[in-house]
Amino acid sequence: MVERLVDVPVAAVTVITADRQFFPGQVGLPEDLAASREMPLSLSLSRHVLEEGAALIIPDVREVPYMRDNQSIRDLGAIAFAGVPLTDSDGLILGTIAAMDQEPRVWTPSEIALLDQLAEVCSSELRLRIEREIAEEARRHAESAHDQISLLGELTETLSAPMALDESLGRLGQLVAGRLADWCLVALAEANGRVRHVSAAHSAPAYAQDAARLAELAVSAEPDLKALILKVQRTGGLIRRDAVDPSLLRDNLVTAELASTAERLGFGSFLIAPITAPVTRRILGALLLVNAPGKPPFGEAEEQTATEIGRRAGLAVDNSRLYRNQRHVAEVLQQSMLPDLPHIPGIDMYARYLPAQGANAEVGGDWYDAFAQPDDSVMLAVGDVSGHDIEAAATMGQVRNLVRGDAYGRQDDPGPLLAQLDRALHGLGVPAAATAVLARVRREAGHYHVAFANAGHPPPILLTPDGTIDVWWAPPEPLLGLLPREARTTHHRDVPPGSTLLLYTDGLVEHPARLIDEGIARIRGVLQGNAALPPEELCSRLIDSTSRRTDDIALLAVCLR
Repeated sequence: MVERLVDVPVAAVTVITADRQFFPGQVGLPEDLAASREMPLSLSLSRHVLEEGAALIIPDVREVPYMRDNQSIRDLGAIAFAGVPLTDSDGLILGTIAAMDQEPRVWTPSEIALLDQLAEVCSSELRLRIEREIAEEARRHAESAHDQISLLGELTETLSAPMALDESLGRLGQLVAGRLADWCLVALAEANGRVRHVSAAHSAPAYAQDAARLAELAVSAEPDLKALILKVQRTGGLIRRDAVDPSLLRDNLVTAELASTAERLGFGSFLIAPITAPVTRRILGALLLVNAPGKPPFGEAEEQTATEIGRRAGLAVDNSRLYRNQRHVAEVLQQSMLPDLPHIPGIDMYARYLPAQGANAEVGGDWYDAFAQPDDSVMLAVGDVSGHDIEAAATMGQVRNLVRGDAYGRQDDPGPLLAQLDRALHGLGVPAAATAVLARVRREAGHYHVAFANAGHPPPILLTPDGTIDVWWAPPEPLLGLLPREARTTHHRDVPPGSTLLLYTDGLVEHPARLIDEGIARIRGVLQGNAALPPEELCSRLIDSTSRRTDDIALLAVCLR
């Protein structure tokens, strides 16, 4: 991706140890290095990133005193160097993303920003792998106790399921209550100390309302929770009391109702386990386990299991944060590649892009575009590159730019233009499989003429001034990027002024459990009787009609005045 997006002959992902540099990923290295994937640290340019503790952007390494004698200048032809650090959750540098050119080069701000974004994604992946290894080690350590394994297995499944973090931690409490304690409370805090999550659960359904009320009271009595978490942070480990005098609650809690509710749930003995970030070991919150009076106190086995639960909960919290960061990077990258729509007299355009919803939703390759031609026609395009990750977003940018570069200034119909795009994707080695609709709009005497081609994409929809809704179904043709086709079909339509043309991606009309016909019918229902609405209002109503977005949506509405 670095080679493709930054346009350099040599690119590498490096991991640095005390005396070696390894290349988990590389393009352009000499055969011996590409085969061994390692080199002595003394020959590394990236080691200077580690020494400086920050990115190094060097137009010409021969002009840098501590780099100009490096053997890599001769072996790799590395003249210009840009190295961005890869870090773990503590901020320690693990390696770099490095881009090298074989001649002096002034790195642009956009290239440096892109390297920073890719380094953040790569760092997230490294952190996740470190954390997975830690979790696996913890799982092996707990194998001696069957009941603990059963509980921890269910807990891991719950915490890794695609749901919001608050819901996951709420289910954690429901699993623990009755298996490890009579009832429990889960609390998380932000880095600034502000409480961000509280949930409580009891093993007996009769106490469900009291447990829910306890969580509400704990949120309002934030000083008590902060004191609890601060005590765990100071201790750095478990806190255990085998017998609790009820007066302890009444004397140490802010509100009397909170104390009486905890006493009603039963407060005989307790165990507090820290919720710990797996890499940084920072204490993020606390898990309070409580048994009612008369129950045996907690033992060593419960302590070990509670510690492990705190670690796994911390892993879920950290993964949620890493996922949010990675998704944000992908969204920013994708949004940066979506164009500003042109202002064309007599044609009003409005576009929307929305990512999928859900805890495990990822950014995909949906895109739209519109640009004016020198002959006063207007090109419209909407497409969807397969995949849901940052690479799909980057590939989407390449495909969109190829469409623009190939179509601008040419009078070819959309069919031949898509066929040429297909050949370009294969000839340039762009790893894309994509659906797309490409259309050319011309103003003619008394009407508009629209020519369009469709490569495996949902059909355009036309809303005419009299309210007629015309779905432009066409015989299906394969996706772009699969097998190049010598020819693709161009379809022609005459459109009356005052019509609105809708181009969209499949997230608007498709659902895993339904046919596309149902989605088209829903769109018809939204458009019915709304021919006079401006395009932005139509877009909002169409998007609001989707009950839950399981896929990204790109939507382009074009009103032909």
